[in-house]
Amino acid sequence: MTLSPRLPFFVYGTLRPGEPNHDAFLRGRVRAEEPARMEGAVLYDGPGYPYVVEEVGGGGVVFGDLVVARPEEYPALLTALDLLEEYAPGDPRNLYERVDREVLRGADGTSVRAWVYVAAPAVAARLRVRGAAIESGDWGRR
Repeated sequence: MTLSPRLPFFVYGTLRPGEPNHDAFLRGRVRAEEPARMEGAVLYDGPGYPYVVEEVGGGGVVFGDLVVARPEEYPALLTALDLLEEYAPGDPRNLYERVDREVLRGADGTSVRAWVYVAAPAVAARLRVRGAAIESGDWGRR
């Protein structure tokens, strides 16, 4: 079994501060949180939660937060977030895929690699055809 790198997480929906899953999953488990953005992606409204859909060469921007886990909490937090997003590596039924992507810190635009839960390919295809894009790219401003 290959171990996942200990990357920060880019959260853009219900895990952001003030949203319903933030305190339940992140309180006491993180060392730092700061505004960030992901370029080349579009944010879609799902049934009570959003999806990021990557757009190769696209100009969209999704706004969120970069979350750095406390080292001793990292394995448990990764497992908890995978369960929340119903993500299992290689499962064709996944709604989300956890991928390693570049995000930009809000304060200075520094590029950082982070885990991002993006729409799984079949979900992304449906959203591109029938989905409701959140034009602002910000779940909190939908």
